[in-house]
This record gives sequence, structure tokens and C-alpha cells, in this order.
Amino acid sequence: MDAGFDMVELHGGTGYLLSEFVSPRTNKRTDKFGGNLADRMKFPLSVLSAVKAEVGGFPVGYRFLADEYLPDGLKLEESVEFAESLVRSGAAYLSVMGGTYESFALPEIIERSKTEAYMADLAAAVKKHVEVPVIAAGRIATGAVAENILKKGQADLVGLARVLWADPEWPQKVRESREKEIVPCDPECGDVCMKLLMEGKPAFCQQWSSEKTRRFKDLFE
Repeated sequence: MDAGFDMVELHGGTGYLLSEFVSPRTNKRTDKFGGNLADRMKFPLSVLSAVKAEVGGFPVGYRFLADEYLPDGLKLEESVEFAESLVRSGAAYLSVMGGTYESFALPEIIERSKTEAYMADLAAAVKKHVEVPVIAAGRIATGAVAENILKKGQADLVGLARVLWADPEWPQKVRESREKEIVPCDPECGDVCMKLLMEGKPAFCQQWSSEKTRRFKDLFE
């Protein structure tokens, strides 16, 4: 709020702490925060309520894990119920995603992640159960793909990450019909940026020009 942002997002995805409590795979607690879904939801719902109490009317959204892509992990059957509880507790929007750091490395998920808008179906499934804005994510690489998600009603907004890392001017170029000028995120690169981050190293995009990459690296040497 002090920095001038319009909203804040709690990260309940990717296998981080909030999602660990909801997951039947990782939450093996025997106290009031473990067991059935109602009890597994208690901790993230309490965190959301505490944050909202601190910031008043400032919008608090939630990065939402809809499916862990693991046999014994969280699935839509339970996650949509959790989504409804988050909205009742005051979540301003849900940014829907699938997978965790554990499942991202599975061969079938690696292949799936190369497909355009491969998480949009999860956003659409969650959107049927809530009245707040839903954000879709996952390999939304072109303006046409983003527009199609919105036209089909799968989500209210689209979330962009790696495509902006490859080309920060992506939104402007799409808006001005200059998509041929976009530096694309390459799904075949082997997730170089993610692997560098996981190793604690400064990340750069393999699609950047050699000059931009050199200048970026120089900042950390």
C-alpha cells in the first residue's frame, strides 16, 4: 500500500506454504489444521482474514492452486470448494494455476506445459463456482490466445509472466498489432530462466540478444 500498488496477492500456489496446508498429499497433520478439507483450509483462510484485517479495504487476491497434477494431490473436486471459501472470506480475485515444483518436473507435465493456454481449463472450472474475477495463466504467448480465453469466458483476465520476461513490451506490441516484433518465450528452451532461479543464480532469457544478456550478466559480476 505504501509503495503505491493497487492490490496485493497471497501466493497459495506452486506448492508453497498456503497450498501445502490445503493439499492432502503434504498435509498429514493430526491437529485442527489437518484431516478433512474443511480443516486443511483453516490456515490459508486465517492468513487471508488476518491480512485483510490489517489492510482494510485494500484488495487482497489469491494465487490459487486448482490441481497439483499429482495422483494423491489436490484436485478440482476439492479445490473449487476451497475457492468458494476464499471468496466468502473476502478474496478480491483468484489467479488460477496448476502444478507444483514437484509435478513440474514430470515428463507429462513438461510436455503439457508446451501447449498454449494449458491451464485455462482450470480457470474455467473455478470460474463456474465464484463471482469474483478469475485470472488464467499458463503459456499465454500471443494476443490471439489471450483474446480467445476471454471470449470463451474461461477467465476475466490473463496473467503473464515468462512472456514479459522475454519481452517486457509484449502488451504494448499486442495492443498496437505489432506481434511480429515480439521476442517470444521459447517453450523448447528447457526452462533456462526457472533453472537459474532454482540454483540461486541471476536469471536471464535465452531469447534475449547477446548484447542484452551480456549487460544483464555484468550487473551481477
